[in-house]
Amino acid sequence: MSIQLVKATIDDLDTVRQIGIDTFYESFASVNTEENMAHYLKTGFSLERVASELNNPFSEFHLAYDGGKLIGYLKINHGPAQSELKDSTSLEIERIYVLQAWQGLKIGQLFYDKAIDIARTHQYAYVWLGVWEENKKAIGFYKRNGFVEFDKHLFKLGDDIQTDIMMRREL
Repeated sequence: MSIQLVKATIDDLDTVRQIGIDTFYESFASVNTEENMAHYLKTGFSLERVASELNNPFSEFHLAYDGGKLIGYLKINHGPAQSELKDSTSLEIERIYVLQAWQGLKIGQLFYDKAIDIARTHQYAYVWLGVWEENKKAIGFYKRNGFVEFDKHLFKLGDDIQTDIMMRREL
């Protein structure tokens, strides 16, 4: 297996949108209603929204390919693009998503390492993220990588209000 990470550009709009839809659906469809999933996928991954995120100079998408097959992506945010803290001394990992068939093969670790390398290059003090409190697998991954809980925030998926645990790692 030879995994290649590629930084996405606006030319990758359809690709980024589709991998976002595919990985989010695979990850959460079984534990959310069909209506809530449909609403979130329509709004959270609309062409306009993804184009805006790709065009934001403070956000980055990195795509993982196994050969020619797109298998996941990383989204990070600097300063004003951050979803919540907007701290100029930190980097937000907004999303690490990998298709289920490639989970357990250290692809998430490659994305995580890429984010940490970027944070260190920018000399940020820490990296932070939000993760759904029911996503025990992801919480365990982040704890193994040195993250600690520091707060909580609410995340709306359709009409369901969910709680995300906010975690950070000092650099």
